[in-house]
Amino acid sequence: MSLHAPVPPLSGVGDVDARCHRLAQRFDAVRGRSAALSAPIGAEDAMVQSMADASPTKWHLAHTTWFFERFVLADGGPYTPFDPAWDYLFNSYYQSAGPMHARPQRGVLSRPTLAQVSDYRDAIETRMRARLQRGDLDARLLDIVELGLQHEQQHQELLLTDIKHAFFSNPLHPAYRDDLPQAGGSSVALGWIARQESIVEVGHAAWPGDAGFAYDNESPRHRVLVPAHALASRPVSNAEFLAFIEDGGYRAAGAWLSAGWDTVRARGWTRPLYWNKACEAEFTLGGWRALDPEAPVCHLSYYEADAFARWAGARLPTEFEWEQAAASLPVDGNFVDSARLHPSAPSTAATGLQQMFGDVWEWTSSAYTAYPGYRPWPGTLGEYNGKFMDAQWVLRGGSCATSADHVRASYRNFFPSDARWQFAGLRLAKDSA
Repeated sequence: MSLHAPVPPLSGVGDVDARCHRLAQRFDAVRGRSAALSAPIGAEDAMVQSMADASPTKWHLAHTTWFFERFVLADGGPYTPFDPAWDYLFNSYYQSAGPMHARPQRGVLSRPTLAQVSDYRDAIETRMRARLQRGDLDARLLDIVELGLQHEQQHQELLLTDIKHAFFSNPLHPAYRDDLPQAGGSSVALGWIARQESIVEVGHAAWPGDAGFAYDNESPRHRVLVPAHALASRPVSNAEFLAFIEDGGYRAAGAWLSAGWDTVRARGWTRPLYWNKACEAEFTLGGWRALDPEAPVCHLSYYEADAFARWAGARLPTEFEWEQAAASLPVDGNFVDSARLHPSAPSTAATGLQQMFGDVWEWTSSAYTAYPGYRPWPGTLGEYNGKFMDAQWVLRGGSCATSADHVRASYRNFFPSDARWQFAGLRLAKDSA
């Protein structure tokens, strides 16, 4: 499957037979995209785990398959698992589903081989298609199928960010693909979009429901007071972040949170992850390329994004300021569907807010906590989001490695303060007088 091939729309609610048909199409499309994304990765590459926070390509492919086997096929009546031992290997963090192999040790799993994992995917896909074609999945299981597809799309992005880190960690610095297109852009002056104080509705209606898919951490929809503020018209660029570096940004503690400055010194940070020492080139999924000064800066930790904002005399936006601005905009941008797999400079000098979706996830100043009245999903799948609401920050908007149909204005991504290997950048905000 080409990365440019469209993914059918979400299944939504409605007649069970019709949902089975739509989900069967979507199942093939999403699973096909995983196969396309992993195709350039060889068997040796597919088992590499370059840090504890990342996972091998082979594990991503197996885990997303395990999800359908464990939560759909094995639900209910008698079921013969593909390999009972793999329930332990490919469980991620679902404690109520049973024990699991330690996350930092996923890179030692030379067995099963990539070929065996491919056979596993084929077998489970065949079983899933048969169930969908027979229409013998009830509404509850169809909801889990939809969740499993959304879950796989998350892992598609992780597959790309994790293999990028693995290849960067290799002294040979191999390219994931050396034929990736490079999209040029033009310099667009940073402007400010002001908004008055207002009470706005944020979040998403609980799923399943007529409003379409959303994760449980996006609900319930509720009202918040958003003070008067201004948002930058576009994300911070490489050139703007370079000015921060040249002004001693990584050498002086003044703009940094205390823990951020401790991290900078302990880890020897002097520039964004994947930039070379001269700050003239960056490592990409297409190998080393000249740094585009106008493209959004990416692979920043929360600490770096926050320090830059303070240095610039601004701040990071709250997630509610971000969502209020994005809610009326189409979900359009540089996503994985474009097959660039790297942030690009704005293609036009349009006025108003630009690049709210795609290119880079945007750090916010909002801690990842529960909304008022939040309820996790029932059962084992209740472990999906809620238990991670601790010491993490919310990011918004998606990236160049995100599927276009996977994000929305209410989508809440989250990572800890020191995470750098994701396609994360920032947009500035400031208080209005």
